[in-house]
Amino acid sequence: RREDWRRPAEDQRPRSEQQARYDGPPIPEEITGRELDRAVAAQLKGLPEKLASRVARHLAAAGLLIDTDPATAYQHTLAARARAARLAVVREACGEAAYAAGEYAEALSELRAAKRINGATAYLPIMADCERALGRPERALTLAKSPAIKNFTPEAKAEMTIVEAGARRDLGEYDAALRTLEYAPLHTNTRAPWVVRLRYAYADTLEQAGRTPEALEWFHRTEAIDGDELTDAATRAQQLEQPN
Repeated sequence: RREDWRRPAEDQRPRSEQQARYDGPPIPEEITGRELDRAVAAQLKGLPEKLASRVARHLAAAGLLIDTDPATAYQHTLAARARAARLAVVREACGEAAYAAGEYAEALSELRAAKRINGATAYLPIMADCERALGRPERALTLAKSPAIKNFTPEAKAEMTIVEAGARRDLGEYDAALRTLEYAPLHTNTRAPWVVRLRYAYADTLEQAGRTPEALEWFHRTEAIDGDELTDAATRAQQLEQPN
């Protein structure tokens, strides 16, 4: 009988780490994979239908969880990678989830792989920040000098500027960090999140450099455009205004 071919219960082995990674976390039934951006979904079309569906569902689950549970999101992307490691979109998702989960070496490896596959340079700011997190600010600065950055969007340029200034701070070069930020459009009239982040980085660096009055001014300038409270600029300003 068919039952005779089953292994006895005592012989059942727990899933190996590799098998657990391949299976990935459970995917909620309501996630179909159709939640993915069309451009992402288009890159999965070369896969067999059932495989593409499974990869899409893992990527969609990761996208939904990356802000609230990045560790689980990362596990979902690892499951997708186990099935479609040659797709840049999968390696990119894996790298971004690893970055969100604080797995910086893994994030750097995955984003390098994605870049090798599709030649994209959009990953450079995250890659540079991974180098910082791994205690290698000099490598971050090398990435920040890539010629590709001149073609970045203002938002991407701002992200790289913030990382570059942070790397200078890591090296104790506060004046250089401030100069880096001062070349950025700190005075632009837009209230875009990237401007909020630029101003906050500038205010924070001023404080670290001991230029408290200027730091206070820029925390207020940040607060003035930070309607969504992306930063704690208001709190930082209050702290600086309190007498010692």
